[in-house]
Amino acid sequence: MKNLNRRQFVKLVAGSAAALLPAPGCKSELARARNAAAKRPNIIFLLTDDQRWDTMGCMGNPIIHTPNMDDMAKNGVLFTNAFITTSICASSRASILSGQYVRRHGINNFSTSFSEQALAQTYPLLLRSAGYRIGCVGKHGVGRGRDFPVDKYDIWFGCAGQCSPYERKDKNGNYKHLTQIFGEQIIEFLDGCSKDKPFCLSVNFKAPHVQDNDPRQFIPDRAYKDLYKDVTIPTPKTADPRYFQALPEFLRTSEARRRWNIRFSTPEKFQESVKNYYRLIYGVDVVIGKIRDELKRLNLDNNTIIMLTGDNGFYLGEHGLAGKWFPHEESIRVPLVVFDPRAPKRLRGVTIEQMVLNVDIAPTILQLASLNVPEQIQGRSLVPLLTGQRPKWRTDFFYEHLFNHPKIPKTEALRTQRFKYARYIDFDYEELYDLKSDPQETVNLAKNEKYRRTLKSLRKRCDELLQMAKGT
Repeated sequence: MKNLNRRQFVKLVAGSAAALLPAPGCKSELARARNAAAKRPNIIFLLTDDQRWDTMGCMGNPIIHTPNMDDMAKNGVLFTNAFITTSICASSRASILSGQYVRRHGINNFSTSFSEQALAQTYPLLLRSAGYRIGCVGKHGVGRGRDFPVDKYDIWFGCAGQCSPYERKDKNGNYKHLTQIFGEQIIEFLDGCSKDKPFCLSVNFKAPHVQDNDPRQFIPDRAYKDLYKDVTIPTPKTADPRYFQALPEFLRTSEARRRWNIRFSTPEKFQESVKNYYRLIYGVDVVIGKIRDELKRLNLDNNTIIMLTGDNGFYLGEHGLAGKWFPHEESIRVPLVVFDPRAPKRLRGVTIEQMVLNVDIAPTILQLASLNVPEQIQGRSLVPLLTGQRPKWRTDFFYEHLFNHPKIPKTEALRTQRFKYARYIDFDYEELYDLKSDPQETVNLAKNEKYRRTLKSLRKRCDELLQMAKGT
C-alpha cells in the first residue's frame, strides 16, 4: 500500500476484546477481571474548540502560556502536521467520533444526530461494549440535546449547543467560568474510576470558541485578565488589507468578513481578541494540570493516556477574515499531542511530521485499547507512529465543507505536502498555492500557465479522494 488513498479502509488488528478475556486457572473471577483490565490503558481525550495548531508554546508560539500542554509534548508525542477534514464543529466532532468523512457519516449541520447503528460504531460505545467505563464532559456538538446518547454513557456531563454562557454562578452565587466547571466534572468522573475497570473520558471544551451574540466575543476566566496585559501581539502578515482585496468578491462579503469586523477591525480589537483567545486556551491548560494531578493522586497516572487536539482551526485576522470554514491553513490545521506514560524513554519527546487527520483519532483510540478497528472507519490508526514504526503514510488528504449557509461558500480541497488546491463549488472559482514557496497562501497560481499541468493533476486527485470519501 503506497498511500492511504490506494484503499478505502485500513483494518488494523492489534488484538481484540476476546484476547483480554480471563484465562483459565485464575484464582477467582475478580482476579481474572483485574488482570484483564490491567492490560488495557485508560484514555482521556481532550478536544478544544477552535484552537489552531500554533497556539502552544511547544509549537513555537513565543507568547502563549501553555505549560501543561508543553509538558505533555515534552514527555509524549507532538504531531506538527495535524489537520481536520471539515472545519466546523459539528461535522468535525462527528468525524472524530466515527473516524469517517462527512460524505460518509452525513452529519453536516447542527441538528443531525448519529443513527442508532452509526452511534454503536463510534469509539466511546465500542469501548463500552468491550468493558470500558465511558464518560462525556462538555460540548458534545453532534445533534440536538434531546437526541444526545445520555443513556449510552456511564457518566454524561455533556451540554447542548455552545454550552452558553461562559460566565456562571454556583449555588452560593459565586462566579465560575465554564472551563472551571468542566474541570470539576472531569474530577468527579475520575473519582468514580478504579484500577479494576478501564475508562475512556471524552472532554469537549468550549474554549477558546467565542461567546456568540456577546459583544465581548472571547470571554476568559476573570482570574486570567492580567495575563498578556503587557504584551503586544504581532499582527499577521496577511492581515494587510491588500491580501483581503485580492480575494474574490464572494469571500470579501462572506460571514468570515462580517465576524472580522466584530473581532479584528481595529488594532485595539485585534489585541483584545487575540489576548482573550490565548487566555481561554490558558484556562484549558490549567485544567489539564489538574487532571494530571488527580490521576497521580488516584494512582491512575501510570496507565492513563491523554490525547489533546482541536476540532478545527481559526482565523486571527489572516486574509482579513475571522471564523474558520475555508481551506486556508489557519482554518484546517490543529494541535495534536499524545501523552502515553507507558511509553519507553526513546518514544518520549518525539516530534512527528507525517500528515495526520481528525478521522485518525477513533482508530487510534480503539487500537490503543487493543480492539479491532471496524472496516467502515476511514481514518488510520496512529499507533504505528506512536510506537516508533515508520510505515508508508499518506502524502495528501481531501477536505470538504458543505455546510449550508448563504454567506459561507461551500468548498472542496486537496492538501498535499507541497500544494493546496481548493475549489469554491457554487462560484466556479479555484485556488492553487505552492506551500513550499508561499506558506501563507498569498499568491493564487490557479491561472498561472506554468502551473497548468499541476492544476490539472491536483483536480484529478481531488476527484479521486472525493469518491473515496463517499465510499465509492
